[in-house]
Amino acid sequence: MQLELGELKVEVVLKNIKNIHLNVYPPDGRVRISAPSRTNLDTIRVFAISKLGWIKQQQKKFQQQAREAPREYLDRESHYVWGKRYLLEVSESNGAPSVELQHSQLLLRVRPGTTVVKKQAIMEAWYREQMKQAVPSFVAKWEPLMGVKVARFFVQRMKTRWGSCNYRAGNIRLNTDLAKKPRECLEYVVVHEMTHLLEPTHNTRFFALMDQFMPKWQFYRDQLNQLPVSREP
Repeated sequence: MQLELGELKVEVVLKNIKNIHLNVYPPDGRVRISAPSRTNLDTIRVFAISKLGWIKQQQKKFQQQAREAPREYLDRESHYVWGKRYLLEVSESNGAPSVELQHSQLLLRVRPGTTVVKKQAIMEAWYREQMKQAVPSFVAKWEPLMGVKVARFFVQRMKTRWGSCNYRAGNIRLNTDLAKKPRECLEYVVVHEMTHLLEPTHNTRFFALMDQFMPKWQFYRDQLNQLPVSREP
């Protein structure tokens, strides 16, 4: 369900909770209100209007966040892997496409005539693979500490959030772009989504659990949200 307040669009989710919760999500300031199942729309509208100042403040913060320059996949273009900057080197050959880190360089091997779109797809597949290799160790570390079990994790490109959780199925989803950020930012997002296995909503209990598991979680969240985000095509 969607609520419109002038130009502001608010996603409304009714669920089995006790209180109304408001969230503004990076990177583009998407607004979501979760409310108890029987809450009428007028009550939600009044609540949203009362929070307009705060919503706009959060959205402005995200809009001012640095954006990565459009990628052309040319030599000496800057790319990031686990928070470190690398200069791209494009090598053309008839072999299978590949990506490799070499000191301060990111070597992209492609066939002659490979388009920018194809180069992007090769790079995104490589970033996805980096995530798939990194996530299991974090999950294994935190499962016994948190007393939860992740059934499956998925890595995909996500436009409006760093991660999500299906607490009923025990699954978490993570944004491929996290492979460009420092590893501690990925660990923070993993812990955040795993905490949703214990508490589905962003209520007082959720934040208390985050404080318990990762006392510096707000530092990592702020660090993540201050880093450049990808430009959507």
